Formats: sequence, structure tokens, C-alpha cells
Amino acid sequence: MIKDYFILALRNIKSRGIRSVLTMLGVFIGIAAVVSLISLGQGLQEAITGQFSTLSADRLLIQNSGTGFGPPGSTSVSKLTAHDFKIIEGVSGVDRAIKRTLRIGKIEYNKVARFEFIGSLPEEQEDIDYMYDTFEMKLDSGKLISASDSGSVILGNDFLTDNRYDKDIRVGTVLDIQGKKFRVQGILKKMSSFQFNSAIFMSEKDMKDLFNIKDEIDFIVVQVDDKDNLDRIAKDIAEKLRRDRHLDKGEEDFSVETPVQALGAVNTILNIINIIVVGIAAISLLVGGIGITNTFFTSVLERTKEIGTMKAVGAKNKDILIIFLIESALLGFVGGIIGVILGLGLAFTVAGIANSAFGYTILAVQVSYPLIFSALIFSSVIGIIAGLIPAFQASKLKPVEALRRWN
Repeated sequence: MIKDYFILALRNIKSRGIRSVLTMLGVFIGIAAVVSLISLGQGLQEAITGQFSTLSADRLLIQNSGTGFGPPGSTSVSKLTAHDFKIIEGVSGVDRAIKRTLRIGKIEYNKVARFEFIGSLPEEQEDIDYMYDTFEMKLDSGKLISASDSGSVILGNDFLTDNRYDKDIRVGTVLDIQGKKFRVQGILKKMSSFQFNSAIFMSEKDMKDLFNIKDEIDFIVVQVDDKDNLDRIAKDIAEKLRRDRHLDKGEEDFSVETPVQALGAVNTILNIINIIVVGIAAISLLVGGIGITNTFFTSVLERTKEIGTMKAVGAKNKDILIIFLIESALLGFVGGIIGVILGLGLAFTVAGIANSAFGYTILAVQVSYPLIFSALIFSSVIGIIAGLIPAFQASKLKPVEALRRWN
């Protein structure tokens, strides 16, 4: 019997052709929006999480607050200094503290001028080696900079692969950076962090001379002696800096972040975006549901003879109700399938375009089978709900009245 219901429902949907497609339009647009945007959102979340892979569970990041949209230190009201660095070094549990400077500089090569991120390497060789090892900075070619090197830079892998200066850059190439000549000493292998892939690294001394930096630090990387004490050490650092700067709690002009805090803030933003996306897609699904309801109200009027004939030969109210509900559920389900296919196709297309533009995998589509399953269930439920009232109305028609209306 159920099989007959489905066969009849499918035949009815097929007979209405283009009307059935238009009825499903709102449903599969909504489902496509949900699937594509959430799949891309999850891929973006994975990509951003990868950028935090350089912050392990035993490290803290101390930086200036209020840096705006520029690089660290560019617009900060109160900058970190050597005095702050000594305070941080003296906190119990701090095993190592490394000063870092980051600027945007003008680079000229092959008559092409661009602005690139430039990062400093620590002053001490021990700290340089620690940075190379911790951030997994491996060479593709050339050699790494040591504490005694001057006038040399190492480049992220993007300089090797994306031809941004319309001419190959190799080890030995001389770049004009802020009006001074620097020789490319090494080019790094591709890393999980796109910041590193697109950055230029030079010694701290060269960095200070090039940008005329005096007593100023953009951020300080702190390694603790025991990761289980990370939160306690972070609080101690914040307390000592507040006390030294005569600040009350909540008035900090600096930030002390653990990897969990940094990643948590990003994930919170991404989750809010996902909620907004779902809300927008829900509007499309609502429109789709209204379309299904409207179609079935019309269908009841158009199929009064069919309903009357079915009842005249013995069909019960529940039979009519079930047939109409199956039709509406199938419209929602098929709309969901089309939406899932379109959504995944759109997600992969956008990711492919983004990855081609950047030259490496910056955005990966995360295919979530629970999401797909939920989307199909949800679209079917939308169809059932939308068809419920028209189906009930159809089931209540009396045979004689149905045939009289048709005539």
C-alpha cells in the first residue's frame, strides 16, 4: 500500500513538470545556501585554526592593544618597551621571552614596487634557532640567517611561486627594501601559516636601522616552563604590567593571550557568521515552504475530480491525506537533494577560485555528512509542514461535493 502511495505521488509530481520545479525553487536555494556557506565556513575555520598551529600550548603572546588595522605597533597608543620586556622576563615560570617587530615596507624589484610584511628575527642566536625550530621554518633553498648576518633576508615561499614581481626571485637576488639593498639569502618551504609564506624576515638590527626603531617592541613571545601553569603565568604577567603602568584591571593597553583565548575569539566570530548564514538561508526555506503550501492549495482545487473519483471507489480520508503529504515531503526532499548538490558545487567552486588566486590551499571545503543528512531531513519536514493544511483540506472533501465542484 505504501509503495502505491509513493508511485502515485511521484506520478502526480512528474505530471506537473515545471510547476513542481518552481515549487522546489525556494527549498533548494535555501538548502544550497546553508550547505555551501557552512561547508566553506567550516573550511575557513580549519584554515584559521591552522594559522594558530604556530602557537603551542606552552606559549603566550603579549602585544600592544589598539593596533587598529595596521601591523602591530603601527597605531598603538602605548607601545611595549625594553622595560616591559625585563618585567616579563622576571615573572616566575617564564622560561624564555623573545622580542619581535613587524612592519610593512616598500619593496622594489624589476621596476615593480609592492608593500610587504617584514618581520624581525631575534637578536640572540639561541632565540633564532628556537624560532626556526618552533615555527618549523625549513629551507626550500639557500641558508637561514644567523645572528651575525647583516644585509640579508629570507623570504616566505610565496615569493618563489607567485611571480609577484614579474620576474623570478631566487637565492642571491637583490631587493630594494625601504631604499636599501638586501640580498636574498634563503627561501622557506611552504608553511601552514599564510602570514609566514608571504613575509620577509631580517635581523633585528637591520629592522631597527631600516625603520628607525628605538625602544619599541611590537609583540613578545613567551615560553613557559610548564604548560599546566600557562593561565597562572599569563595572569602574573598582566598583573605586573598593570602595576608598573599604574593601570586598574580592565584598563589594560596591552594584551596577554594564550593560544586557547586567541583561537576561541576567532571561533566565536566564525560561529556568529554561521548563525547569520543559517538565518538568511532559513528565510529562503520559509519562502520555499510558502511556495509548497500555495502549490498544494491550488492542486486541491485542480484535482477535485481526482479526489472525488478516488473517494467514490473507496479511498478513505487518511489515504488522500497520506498521498498529499507524501507529495509535499517528496517535493521538499528532492528540493533538498538539488540544494545539497548545488551547495557543494558552489562551495568547491569558490574554494577553487580562492586557492587559485592565492596560489596555495587557503580554503578547503569541509563536507559534513551530518550537515547533509540534517539538510535533507529538514527540507522534507518543511515540505510536510507546508503541505499539511492543503492535504487535510483535500482529505475532508466529500465525493459528491468534489465531483459537483469539478463539473
